[in-house]
Amino acid sequence: GSRDGQLVVVSRDLTLAHYATGMASRLQQVLDDWGFLSPQLESLYEALNAGQARHPFPFDPTQCLAPLPRAYQWAEGRAYAQSARATLEARPDEASPHTSGPRLTRGCAGQLLGPLDAIELAPDATDIDFGAGLAVITGDVRAGATPEQALEGIRLVMLVNAMTLADVLPSSVTEISPAPRRPATAFSPVAVTPDELGDAWQAGRVHLTLQVHWNARKVGLCPTGPDMSFHFGQLMARLAANQPIGAGCLVASGPVGNHAVAQAETLSWPGGYASIAEKRAIEIIQTGQAATAFMQFGDTVRIEMKGLDGRPMFGAIEQRLAQQRVPTASKRPR
Repeated sequence: GSRDGQLVVVSRDLTLAHYATGMASRLQQVLDDWGFLSPQLESLYEALNAGQARHPFPFDPTQCLAPLPRAYQWAEGRAYAQSARATLEARPDEASPHTSGPRLTRGCAGQLLGPLDAIELAPDATDIDFGAGLAVITGDVRAGATPEQALEGIRLVMLVNAMTLADVLPSSVTEISPAPRRPATAFSPVAVTPDELGDAWQAGRVHLTLQVHWNARKVGLCPTGPDMSFHFGQLMARLAANQPIGAGCLVASGPVGNHAVAQAETLSWPGGYASIAEKRAIEIIQTGQAATAFMQFGDTVRIEMKGLDGRPMFGAIEQRLAQQRVPTASKRPR
């Protein structure tokens, strides 16, 4: 009933939910007063898991907005600097194009999509690509914080589908630039605190496998930890280099990309891909030209991740690409 929805706590198996009534109605309230409110939410979470919560109800992802439907800031890094796409983008006059720090791109944060919202674009949109990755929601981080200090500001982790219409990367490896051709970004129905990831959360990296389905065909089983060149603390420190980060900022990893494996004098990417641009880069490296087309209207993409126990961790993002509906002109009485 509002732009920001209503905050609920979800059980570990994602089957039940409970309103955070009396604590907070919106997630931003919790981020603004994390030290006081998060222990109360944790107590409700433990009661929900133990079957002792008073008024639980079935958790329905179709009713979910993004965990933060509108955020104060949204930035995406290029955390997977050794992916096939990054290899092709490396300029020959740079010995090591990623040593100076991660690339960051700012996006629109005023209206973020829920996990099952359609991706509505203009009929003439071209080069439409999904971008499956991870994102964190931050607390306050001071300007000039080190990567280790920035890690302390991570409050929640979630999945992200950062769509693009073309290559919107900045031309400089240290530049932070806007992304005017980026459609609205979607997030998983559930965001979790890092401790819920258990041993899969290590020094700002999530060591799990990202699953990506394009038109119901599995195209990605991408490990997210070992090949992450820049962890979330480094991305946040780059963003906070000259100004503080406020509670409620979203920082994403960029599409997951994995190192190539040499097999019988050839290169292969056994984990598949988390964006079409990555697949096209793989094809260029292998054959000299890209063969895979970008998304078409009517296509669907599904993004999910399971925990170490095999259970869904964040719920799934599942979206359909659709043409924008043209509003009909209303008739005025004469």
